[in-house]
Parts: sequence; structure tokens; C-alpha cells
Amino acid sequence: MQLSVRFENTQGTEPGKGPVQVGWFLNQMKAGIVYFPPERVRSVDMNKTHAKSASRCPAVVNMESRYFVVRCPFDLNLEFVRDKDGKPAMRNLNGDRSGIRGNKLREKLHIAAEHEWRYPGVPTIQLELPYTFIADEPVYMSQVAPFMHYAKTPLPGTIFGGRFPINVWPRPLMWAFEWVDHTKPLVVNRGDPLFYVTFETMPQDRSVVVQEVEQTEDLKNYMELISGAVNYVNQTFSLFEAAEARRPKKLVCPVKRDRSE
Repeated sequence: MQLSVRFENTQGTEPGKGPVQVGWFLNQMKAGIVYFPPERVRSVDMNKTHAKSASRCPAVVNMESRYFVVRCPFDLNLEFVRDKDGKPAMRNLNGDRSGIRGNKLREKLHIAAEHEWRYPGVPTIQLELPYTFIADEPVYMSQVAPFMHYAKTPLPGTIFGGRFPINVWPRPLMWAFEWVDHTKPLVVNRGDPLFYVTFETMPQDRSVVVQEVEQTEDLKNYMELISGAVNYVNQTFSLFEAAEARRPKKLVCPVKRDRSE
């Protein structure tokens, strides 16, 4: 099987058949039990009693089936502050009642350097996550805000994600948030939707199956090959061709569990 970063390079070849298999894994297993598996988005409190209900609409069902939700692994209740030197910082408003220890929260959650903010006066918050998605054929993944879930308390800013080919550039995700109104606290509870991921396939009407995969030696070595590249070059997309040339043909090996255990 030949991999291709650009979808147009697959034109003229035999169309893919059957569901596209997308794998996911945690690149760090320490405390991995706190992270929720990605789950397919489905309508909440669906009304299927009426023939014209939106939950019966093929277009709605088809769209929802293509989004997978990633949930927040721990409670966040944060206040934006500046320290005595005027540098941006965060305060955990849960204090001693917080479910996550302060040192662990500081390991996972960061404020980007102020000169790297996209907009002046709008802090960028980054939550490091271990979720990594992988495919053995051309698949672009997009990370977007969880727009189909209603939040009683709207977030005081916006989430921004990205789009990249997971067949050649699998990488751990992060939750990036621009704190537009930092006079208000940032509150996200454990289990709340953090973001959605969706996948572009060839042909576009193919369904997607998302499964946990094993971290084989080939997969670990490939991840090591591409990890940290953003620290050395500005345009990592320029490395896709080189990465593809060194990629093993098969990296997706679904985890097999004995349900009787």
C-alpha cells in the first residue's frame, strides 16, 4: 500500500473500500486511567417518536457519525492573573478542594509566552494531552470546538484546533484556548467535552471506525522520529514527504482484549 499526503495524488487509483480504520492511543500511560476513550457524537435525549424529528434526519445522523468527542480528564476552575513582575499566570480557584494536585496541573497546563499570543491581550492556554491518532491510509484529522454540546456556562473565549494528516504526522494533541474575557474564570469539569475530532477520507463517503491500537516498536520508533520537530523548524508540513518516505507500511494494530478477564 502506498501512502500519500495529498488526497489529489490518489486520483485515478482504485477507490478505498469499507470503513477507514483510525487508531488512537495514549503516548503517556502514567495515570492513563483518568483519560476517557474518544466516543462518537450522538444526539442527547433523542426524539425518534416523530417521523420528522431531527434525530431521524439522515443528514444529521451522517454528520454526527463523523465526529468523535474527547472529554476533559480533570476539573479546571482557573483565574487569569499576573504575578508581581506582570507576567501572565493562572490561579486554581478550587484551591484545597481541587481534585488535581497543583504540581500536576502545572505539568499539564501552560500559558503560552505573551509574544506568541495570536491577538494582543488575549492569553493562549495550552492543556497537554496524551491522545494520538494514526491511520495507515491518507486521512486528515481536524480538531474543532464541541459545537453540538450545550454548555450552561459559556467559556470566556474560543477553542482553536488544527488539521493535519494522521497517516504521516501522528502527534499528541493539546487543547488550545484563547481567553478572550479573562475577567471571567475558565471552568471545565471532568467529563465535559473538550473538543471534537473529525476525519477526511478518500472517497469522502467512507465511514470511519476509531479503535485503540497497540504501541508497537514500529509505532514508537516512528513517533520518536517526528517528535519535537516543531522546535527546530517553523513549517513542519514541509517535512511530510520525508516522514512518509521513512514510515513503515503498517502502524495500526488494534488492541485485542479478552472480555472474559
